[in-house]
Amino acid sequence: QVHLVESGGGLVKPGGSLTLSCAASGSILDDYALGWFRQAPGKEREGIACMSTKASITYYIDSVKGRFIISRDNAKNTMYLQMDGLKPDDTGIYYCTAEYRPHSYGFDCLPSFFGSWGQGTQVTVVP
Repeated sequence: QVHLVESGGGLVKPGGSLTLSCAASGSILDDYALGWFRQAPGKEREGIACMSTKASITYYIDSVKGRFIISRDNAKNTMYLQMDGLKPDDTGIYYCTAEYRPHSYGFDCLPSFFGSWGQGTQVTVVP
């Protein structure tokens, strides 16, 4: 079981940028499908960016396409979410997640697919 710890959240103005990090321990991230989920106040947790094992396939929800980038650094065993052009609607708690998939590039960017979760980090976008 991989252990995930997020960092990098904060308060930012519209149009600003943040980079979230998710450090993994206990296992090698390269064998995992990865994802970033967001839970806005009063809403369900939704997958905003997901990546297959070996980083060969990525998925973004329409509302973040062209603004967010999911990536991984295998040397640091860390995944990232680069967020540019932030909007108030991006406000929420952001969770990183991983699911062990060493022999498959398939994934579903849904909460039910992923088994390991970080504790979450708050992102607030206000004028």
